[in-house]
Amino acid sequence: MCGIFGIYNHQDAAELTYLGLYSLQHRGQESAGIVSSNGERFLYKIGAGEVQEVFSKEDLVKLNGRFAIGHVRYSTYGSSDIKNAQPIVVKCSKGFLALAHNGNLVNARYLRNKLEQQGAIFQTTTDSEVILHLISHSKEKNFVDVLKKVLPQLKGAYSLVLLTPNTLYGIRDPYGFRPLVLGKLGKSFILASETCALDIVSAEFIREIEPGEIVEIKDTQLKSYKFANSVRKALCIFEYIYFSRPDSILQGQTIHSVRMKLGKILYRELPTQADIVIPIPDSANSAALGYSQESKIYFNLGFIRNHYIGRTFIQPRQKIRDFSAKIKYNTVKDVLNNKRVVVVDDSIVRGTTSKKLIAMLKSAGSKEIHLRISSAPIIAPCVYGIDTPTKKELIAANYSVEEIRKFLGVTSLYYISINGMVSATNYDETNFCLACFNNNYPVKLKS
Repeated sequence: MCGIFGIYNHQDAAELTYLGLYSLQHRGQESAGIVSSNGERFLYKIGAGEVQEVFSKEDLVKLNGRFAIGHVRYSTYGSSDIKNAQPIVVKCSKGFLALAHNGNLVNARYLRNKLEQQGAIFQTTTDSEVILHLISHSKEKNFVDVLKKVLPQLKGAYSLVLLTPNTLYGIRDPYGFRPLVLGKLGKSFILASETCALDIVSAEFIREIEPGEIVEIKDTQLKSYKFANSVRKALCIFEYIYFSRPDSILQGQTIHSVRMKLGKILYRELPTQADIVIPIPDSANSAALGYSQESKIYFNLGFIRNHYIGRTFIQPRQKIRDFSAKIKYNTVKDVLNNKRVVVVDDSIVRGTTSKKLIAMLKSAGSKEIHLRISSAPIIAPCVYGIDTPTKKELIAANYSVEEIRKFLGVTSLYYISINGMVSATNYDETNFCLACFNNNYPVKLKS
C-alpha cells in the first residue's frame, strides 16, 4: 500500500500536498516525495523516512508552483532502496512527467523484459517505472490517447496520479483494487487515496474515481475518459479492515462504521462470555467497540500504544517488526489482572506479533484470553500490493485454527467468516478482491 495525492491550480500546492501526505502517512512510511510544477518545469524533493522527516519548511517554500503530486511509499515490488522512492520524475519523448503509483502490477516483469529487449534502460526496480517507459514508447500524439493505449497493457492494481508541467491526471485500474477520490478546494481540484486527505486541507469530497477511468485536469477544467470497461469490481477489502483511516469515507460509508459492524458480527457468529473487551490498538479499536456494544461486555483499554512507533505490519523486514512489537505496546495491568478478556484484532498474518502480545496479557494476569479476528484467515499471498509474498509466511495457510490457537497460547480463537466480513460492508462478494482469503485471484499472475 502507498498513499498518493495530487492538486491542480493552487498557490500553496506543495504545502497542501505535504498536509495531504501527512494524513496518508499510515499507508506508507519508507519514503515520501513531492513534485511541483510552475507550468514549465518540475521542482521536487524525495527522501527516505516519514513526511515530517523528509520535508522542512524551507523545502516547501522552494517547491513553488500551482500544481503538485506526492507519494508515501510502502514497498512490495522492488526493494526499499531510496532509488525506488516516488514520485518518479522523467524527461522522455512526451516531455517532463512525474508519476505516483499505489498498487502492484502482476505483469511488470513481463513488460520490463519486453521493454529492455527494445532498448529501454531502467533506473529503478519498481514496477511503476514500467508505466513511464510504456508512455514514452507510445506513438500517439494526444496524451489521453497515449494513456488509452498504455493502460490496457497493465495487469493488476494501480491507482495513479500523473503530472505534466501543466496537467494533472488521475487513473484507476478497471477492477478498482485501490481507492482514489476526487475533491475540490475553491477552484482547485484534488486527487487522493482517501477522503481524510481532503478533510485535512478543507476540501470538498466530490466522488470516487471510477474503475477504468482517466480524469484529466487542465485549464481549470476536468474531463473524464473511460479506457476500459469493468468486467467486475475488486476493491481490496483490507481497505475496510485495516488500511484506511477510520475517519475516511469509502463507497459512501465511514471505515469506522464498517469496522463497528465487523465487531458486532464477530460476536453474533460466536457469542462468548467474558469480563472485558479490549482492542489491539489502533486499527482494531472500532471493531472492539462494535463487539462490546453487541455483547454488552464492558469495553476497556488493555493495551496502550506508543504512537511514535509505526505500523508493524507495513514495515518490510521481520527484524524491524519484532523490535517494534516489543516497544509499541504496553499493558494496563489493573484492567487485565484476573479477568476473562476478549481481545479483538483486525488480522493475523504471520502470527509473530500476536504471540508476543498474548504473552504480555498473560504476564498482566489475564485468566482467560479469547482472541477474535475481524478478518477471515489469510491463506494466500497478495499480488496486488500487500507485503505477504509467500504462503510459507502466512500462518493460516499452513496451520489449522486449533493449531494457531495452541501456538498463540489463547483460551479460544475465532476468525470472522468470509460471508460475515463481506456483509459488514453492505456490498456482496462481487464488489471485492478476496484472493488472500479464498485463493481466487481476479487478475491472474503473469511473470
